[in-house]
Parts: sequence; structure tokens; C-alpha cells
Amino acid sequence: MDVTHQRTLRNRISCTGIGLHSGLPVAMTLHPALPDTGIIFRRTDVAESESLVRANRESLSGSKLCTTVANEFGTSVATIEHLMAALAGCAVDNVLIELDGAEVPIMDGSAEPFVLLLENAGMIEQDAPRQVVRVLKRIEVTDGVSSMVIEPNADFVIDFEINFENTMVSRQRRSYRDQDASFKDDIGKARTFGFAEDADALRSAGLALGGSLDNAVVVDGAEILNVGGLRYDDEFVRHKVLDCIGDMYLAGGPLMGKITAIRSGHALNHQLLVALFADPDAWVTVDAMPSVSDPQAAPEILAAASA
Repeated sequence: MDVTHQRTLRNRISCTGIGLHSGLPVAMTLHPALPDTGIIFRRTDVAESESLVRANRESLSGSKLCTTVANEFGTSVATIEHLMAALAGCAVDNVLIELDGAEVPIMDGSAEPFVLLLENAGMIEQDAPRQVVRVLKRIEVTDGVSSMVIEPNADFVIDFEINFENTMVSRQRRSYRDQDASFKDDIGKARTFGFAEDADALRSAGLALGGSLDNAVVVDGAEILNVGGLRYDDEFVRHKVLDCIGDMYLAGGPLMGKITAIRSGHALNHQLLVALFADPDAWVTVDAMPSVSDPQAAPEILAAASA
């Protein structure tokens, strides 16, 4: 999406749901925010002085089956990736997200309900240039057979491949180019997925306590247990692309770079972000207005505004 100015919501909007891993009910309200605010969570169930958690790479605190961010007081917000993907896909830069619990509601397991929330709230341009993180050199991270590479590119591209032993999933590959694709139609509807044989072990570990056929695709052998089956023939890899979009939006702005991912998940997504920003020669922050043709146009890192 070619957006040169920062954007926020026109109106506040709310929803309710349950946490995928906690199984607990949660209410969420999205509020408009001033330019350069960024994406900030506010936990209304903790002390106000400890309630704010920024959604950025410095706040990353967990990768186990979801993306979790936390502040210096230990206040955390989990399972943010689908909401972050919707914000990225709709080019929303500034928003305050209030929650009365520690996990973003899972909704139907995709980003579509969040996209609909954003559309219903309306989105407006603000009088400030959008910040873009331009990748300047190739960075690679690996973990066994899993790998991720990010390299310079004129826009944001993800080339993702998965390979599962389960024959229903098997090997799938999907490419997404931000300038060409419609996030809402091509990626946003893809749901998270899991395997029936893993359910008991996950719940014994205190995970997926809110998981159901209403919010996840469940694969049992060669069968999809959900009524209606899949939304796309390759819904599994599309959801992995969705997760990657959400995780990469923790960069502090949209990326200009190409990501090639093989069997990646949240942990490796986060490792790639850390590795990219650990190398000061690998990236630069520039204004999207009027152009990003000069990588030295604005070398400063996006300054986070005070809450």
C-alpha cells in the first residue's frame, strides 16, 4: 500500500472475545492517536503507572506459539500478531489499544475481524510523513532446517515456504508483495491452524485453552474438522505470511525489503528483526514523503512519542 502520510483511526471502536491461549474473556477498544505515537497497548486491569506496552521490537518478550510484548514492569500483551498484521495491511501507524486482559482476543483466528473493525472505525491521514524502514544489506538467520533472509528491495515482499509431514498441509509456498496484493482478500482471512493430536499436550502446558473450531483450522490426519473446510486451498501458508506481516510491523514502521522464509515461525521472525536492527549498517529510517529514493534522506531511528 503506497501511503506517504501517517494514519490513525477516525473514531474509537470496541470488540470482545477470548484469548486463544488463556481462554479468558477480554474486551478491547482501539482509540485514535496523535502523529508519531506508534502502536501502544494499555492494560486497564493493572496499575495505570505500569499499564502501557509499546508494540515495537524493543518490547518483544515471547515467541512461544504467539508474539508477546512487555514493558519494564513486566506488564505483557500476548497474541498480538493478527491485530498487528491488520494494522500493517490497513496502513495504520498510530493507535492506542485498551485491553482488560493480557491477551488480544483471537476472534476467528485470522486478521479479517480486525480489518473490519478498522474499516468501521474509519482511517484518516495525519499531518506527518510516514516512516519507512529501508533495508540496506542482506541479513540471514537460521535454526536447523528453518531459515529467514531479508535483503534490500524497492518495496515489501514476503516469499514464504512451509513443509509439514502431515499430507493435508505438506509443502506450500506463497509470495506477497505489498504493492500488488490486497491484504484483506489475499492474506487477512487466513486462519491460524493446529493438529488434533497436539491439543492435549498444548492444554497440559497451559496453551490453546481458548482454542476451538471457531477460531482455528484443526487438522486431524487427512481431514479438516472445520465445517466448510478451508477458506483458501493454501490457507496454511497464507496464515504464516499473515503472522510474518504482523511480526515485521514491530520494526516501527513498514519495511522496504524482501523476506525469504523457509519453515519459519514467530521465534525466527523475531530473531530476524533483532539481527537486522543489531547491525546499524543494515537499515535506515526514511520519510515516505515525498520519496524514499535516497537511503540517507533521514537516517535517524523513528523517535517514539511519549504516551
